[in-house]
Amino acid sequence: MTTLTGRQARRRYLVLLGLRWLPVGFMIPVMTLLLLERGLSLPEIGLVAAAQGLVVLALELPTGGLADALGRKPVLVAAGLINLGSLALFMVADSFGLFVLTFVLMGIFRALDSGPLESWYVDAALAADPDTPIEQGLSGGGVVLGVSIGAGALASGGLVALGPIGPVSALTLPLVAAIALEIVCLVALLLLLVEVRPAGGVGTLRSSLRAVPGVIGGAFGLLRRSRIVLALVAVELFWGFGMVTFEVLLPVRLSEVLGDPDRAAALLGPTASAAWLASAGGAALIAYASRWLGVPLSAALLRILQGATVVGMALLAGPVGIIAAYLFCYAVHGASNPMHMGLLHRQVDGPYRNSVVSLNSMVAQPAGALGGVLLTALAGATTVSTAMLVGAVVLAAAAPLYLPAWWAARRSPAAAAPDLVRQRVAEPEHGGESVNPSRG
Repeated sequence: MTTLTGRQARRRYLVLLGLRWLPVGFMIPVMTLLLLERGLSLPEIGLVAAAQGLVVLALELPTGGLADALGRKPVLVAAGLINLGSLALFMVADSFGLFVLTFVLMGIFRALDSGPLESWYVDAALAADPDTPIEQGLSGGGVVLGVSIGAGALASGGLVALGPIGPVSALTLPLVAAIALEIVCLVALLLLLVEVRPAGGVGTLRSSLRAVPGVIGGAFGLLRRSRIVLALVAVELFWGFGMVTFEVLLPVRLSEVLGDPDRAAALLGPTASAAWLASAGGAALIAYASRWLGVPLSAALLRILQGATVVGMALLAGPVGIIAAYLFCYAVHGASNPMHMGLLHRQVDGPYRNSVVSLNSMVAQPAGALGGVLLTALAGATTVSTAMLVGAVVLAAAAPLYLPAWWAARRSPAAAAPDLVRQRVAEPEHGGESVNPSRG
């Protein structure tokens, strides 16, 4: 697939991942405020965000199949161009309809962008060395992601403090920076991501599009055949549901304790930036800690530990304790993802890798929506702390789902190899990517 060495693939993956998430860091602190500045009400902002979520849910799996069939690079380039268009439209949008269109484009970008870069890295690293510890690279990715978002958020605040500049409002300056960074990301993607495919054209595109349903079907077939993959994907259901506790309910909980929403909002700005840096630290440390416990057991214990941090947010009486539990929760969150994704990638062969990653990501969308509805309703009927405790139990309840991977690893290293390659039938090449069982 590639002439890169494992080390080169890892370096390029980390550079491209950092450039991918840095613009997001610039946008996170000002997104809602910028929409309010442009005239949207809070209910309208909720509807705009829902439009993006629905688009991601609808397109997550088809775009994952497209990346497997057509190739990672063309899909990532298309995603970058669409994101650049959405940010440019954001610059001039001044009505509800235009903002809906902006967020629909962002949803298409997110669906296309979900998984191809990570899948490219895993394929490239395993092609260079089938025994390479991909979890270390994925942990490095978690570090880069957290640092990039945290640094972008801090820089965004600095730009707002400098503004306005001419006709550009203070809140719009981070958007301008995000557009410039997106252009840099596209150029770096074209230069650094090496994917060897046959020379294509319209015929190749058509054949790749025809292959998408088969690739998606293969991903679902793997889900049916593999208890390990089924259990890992099921983890996302619990994870997506439980994340509502620290993404949605934590600000309300902090506001309750402080008795002042404005003061809570002021605290959450730098706290959110620190949380992403804590996430990066967790991702960095887990690569070493998992050497003693093993990846499946580490992943299971992290699910329990994250539930415990949410209990702390729910029950601790003072803002210092709640914020400390929140930061610890994000550190665990950053550590969990590379362990989970490393286990998933080792069960998936190349032709289906991105489809299964997209399927894994897709199930978190309805779970998060369900958690948002049920936990907020429970908070309204009882207390925010009660709802957070329920979410904590759900997060911890995912831990046993890592047992199939743990049992397979205990039986033998071969038993933990991809279930997909047990019985391989001849399949056509998709977008120049050969069907090689050794790449799972």
